[in-house]
Amino acid sequence: MDLTKPTEGNIEYMIEGIKTKLKMASAAAMQSSAFSLDKYEDIRDIYEVVMDSDRLSIAQVEALVSELGRLRK
Repeated sequence: MDLTKPTEGNIEYMIEGIKTKLKMASAAAMQSSAFSLDKYEDIRDIYEVVMDSDRLSIAQVEALVSELGRLRK
């Protein structure tokens, strides 16, 4: 997958990856359609942090989820 291109499909791929990696209890509330292409780079940054981390603390997960909430339409 070429994540250098801001597409709706890439946003969906990244959001699904983030939800899976973070094992989000409220994953159903985090729909890729809730994010605008304008926020693509921010979403990609979060995706890379999540995917590059073996373990995240509870505080880190809360901060990442909070940031995703801020990026929603």
